[in-house]
Amino acid sequence: MSLQCGIVGLPNVGKSTLFNCLSNAKAQAANFPFCTIEPNVGVITVPDERLTKLAELVHPKQIVPTTVEIVDIAGLVKGASKGEGLGNKFLANIRETDAILHVLRCFDDENVTHVDGTVNPVRDKEIIDYELQLKDLETVESRIQRVQKQAQTGGDKAAKLSLEVYLKYKAALEQGKSARTVKLDTKDEQKIGRELFLLTDKPVLYVCNVDETSAVGGNSYVEQVRDAVKDEEADILIVAAKTEADIAELETYEDRQLFLAEVGLEESGVARLIKAAYSLLNLETFLTAGPQEVRAWTYRKGWKAPQCAGVIHTDFERGFIRAEVIKYEDYIAYGSEAAAREAGKLGVEGKEYIVQDGDIMHFRFNV
Repeated sequence: MSLQCGIVGLPNVGKSTLFNCLSNAKAQAANFPFCTIEPNVGVITVPDERLTKLAELVHPKQIVPTTVEIVDIAGLVKGASKGEGLGNKFLANIRETDAILHVLRCFDDENVTHVDGTVNPVRDKEIIDYELQLKDLETVESRIQRVQKQAQTGGDKAAKLSLEVYLKYKAALEQGKSARTVKLDTKDEQKIGRELFLLTDKPVLYVCNVDETSAVGGNSYVEQVRDAVKDEEADILIVAAKTEADIAELETYEDRQLFLAEVGLEESGVARLIKAAYSLLNLETFLTAGPQEVRAWTYRKGWKAPQCAGVIHTDFERGFIRAEVIKYEDYIAYGSEAAAREAGKLGVEGKEYIVQDGDIMHFRFNV
């Protein structure tokens, strides 16, 4: 399952520095706008301690974690929706992603210029929001023109429902609200909304890029952001990108952990960001464990057993018979599949079983 999070923000807020920490790919991190002309894509391993613990019991030939793609998109500026800077190209790159990581500068540094002269993360957020909202309004108005006549004079029920949905979005966007704030009541309305592929309808995580001294508790800039987004369906993550870059340069795991401890962090901001991105995409993980490999598989939260079987192979879903499920905690407690089975901790589940994060699964199928 190939899914992408796009890193967006104004120039010089720390997007590329953060991307460099996330990926082996090295985007150019320079002190001027538009240093990232083409979007950089990194395939990022999702940290999952459960794989390591399972491998200690199973001793597989290999461990295969799950991944998320992170796209570093060059900085947007005022007027991007009208093509200012490299706006249209950047907006097209955002449209192709599944979720947005919006990086906001929450640190003072006279050596790093700000495109608008002063540090103000709420203003920066509003600039990006405004540009994306303008582009979405353009999309919605185009759709309204396409269906309005049919809906009002042709008696076309589908066109009428579409128009109602488009008008809901138009009203919100004209008020300076993002599309994700619009509530659509029925599945038909939600389907129409999804098919618009609106930029501001994507789930968003605000990443507050702070200095090292603010890495644990944040600062006044972070509090301003927190207050500004309190009515949005969005989370905030505090990361010190420059500190994360220093950590990434250390060669051993032990050295990195010592550095984190000195700063006061239990887990790196990069690891927290990757997990948050995974969650933002509404993803969870089921596991398989055997002598060949211990592996994490990505699925959408709420999927049933046959859909998850299809993640491994389409034949598994097409010929699904049943799923054998051991909860991760039970597998660890009993030490093996055989011991868990003997203790009655292996469940046999059918087509309606909703898979839970961390389920260790074996699928039976016939095609």
